[in-house]
Amino acid sequence: MAKEKTHYVCSDCGGISPKWQGKCPSCNAWNTLLESAPDSATPTKNRFASLAKTGAVAILGDIDAVDFARTPTGHEELDRVLGGGMVEGGVVLMGGDPGIGKSTLLLQALDSLQRSGQNTLYVTGEESGAQVALRARRLGLNGSQVKVLAEIGLDKILSTLESMKPNIAVIDSIQTVYSEQLTSAPGSVAQVRECAAHLTRAAKASGVSIVLVGHVTKEGALAGPRVLEHMVDTVLYFEGDTHSSFRLVRAIKNRFGAVNEIGVFAMTERGLKGVSNPSAIFLSQHAEPVPGSCVMVTLEGTRPMLVEIQALVDSGGPAPRRLSVGLDKDRLAMLLAVLHRHAGVACMDQDVFVNAVGGVRISEPAADLAVLLAITSSLRSKPLPKGFFAFGEIGLAGEVRPAPRGQERLKEAAKLGFSIAVVPKANAPKNLTSKDFEGLTIHPVERVEQAMEVVRGL
Repeated sequence: MAKEKTHYVCSDCGGISPKWQGKCPSCNAWNTLLESAPDSATPTKNRFASLAKTGAVAILGDIDAVDFARTPTGHEELDRVLGGGMVEGGVVLMGGDPGIGKSTLLLQALDSLQRSGQNTLYVTGEESGAQVALRARRLGLNGSQVKVLAEIGLDKILSTLESMKPNIAVIDSIQTVYSEQLTSAPGSVAQVRECAAHLTRAAKASGVSIVLVGHVTKEGALAGPRVLEHMVDTVLYFEGDTHSSFRLVRAIKNRFGAVNEIGVFAMTERGLKGVSNPSAIFLSQHAEPVPGSCVMVTLEGTRPMLVEIQALVDSGGPAPRRLSVGLDKDRLAMLLAVLHRHAGVACMDQDVFVNAVGGVRISEPAADLAVLLAITSSLRSKPLPKGFFAFGEIGLAGEVRPAPRGQERLKEAAKLGFSIAVVPKANAPKNLTSKDFEGLTIHPVERVEQAMEVVRGL
């Protein structure tokens, strides 16, 4: 049977060209022509079927909403990120750098699900069945009954899903799967989009939970079209340095749970193990307090975590450097300007380096106050007291703004034995005698200069 002809469609204007060109002939945009299969005279059955079941128009308040049943994976940290476990018919996209541990974690999860009575399937397009078996043996998964299929043809994978009817299937990876309806190579934009769409429709129609493993680009984004993230129900990113033993799994999108949840794993000889107390990772063990170190409480999803912010202020040359690792570089420059203008602490001729310990990335502005206190501590070579922590957002007018869910942050720090806190006034608890804040001395502040005075007094 001859292969179906393809044409090229502009992603900007929708113009069609019979062959690939650098510039779209319709709108003159560059590099926007993508290969696509033309509509057949005899359309394939259900090829463009709706992902959701069709029904009559209904009033929102009259619809009987039932929560989705969850299937725990056997890994508490992974369940946390997924929102409680796998959902029937749900599609999960997991991306991460090469060698970060995606295949390892998913193979461990499939083995746990299989041992709990679930029918599981592992489709590998990058390895042979023998290589998967060798990895399972290294992970200590002896006698595992997980079914393995080494295949990259989309039609064969779909027919296997239909005949086996597994509860959970893993496709490792979506960039290796190809459809014969397109002539482009596996991994191209057209192939990734077409294959992901077919697998998503299969999941919704049959109720099988599918996990797609996705490659990432040099910039760290998922390779292929961004439409891939819109098709699936959950998007997970594997983060962490391959030289470190710790890995973070972060939920970027989740239709069945909270976003920005993170799961913390430690890479061991027997695979990835969940870390129940991640705050211990991000806190350095100093025998005595050292200058330039300040602990803050960050919020990742529903989990408060203590992270140590370290700053080093050193004499610079005519063009002082501002470098931050794990924090926004532009925000650091803004905070130094606020520190100079409102607290009278000048660093204009100093090199300033700021680091979030443990390789964690902090995107929320609640780290502002801790960054300023760490910089001031390093500049004056005076350590902050033992058991000290701070959090709060800094405004350009020098005010200290409240951080969301401040009570939970204070409770987490008190639980771990911290005793002195400098926090925004709006986050100070009204009932200081509560058992949750036992042994905690809280100093509420409204301005940057007030926070500096409190720290000098300590």
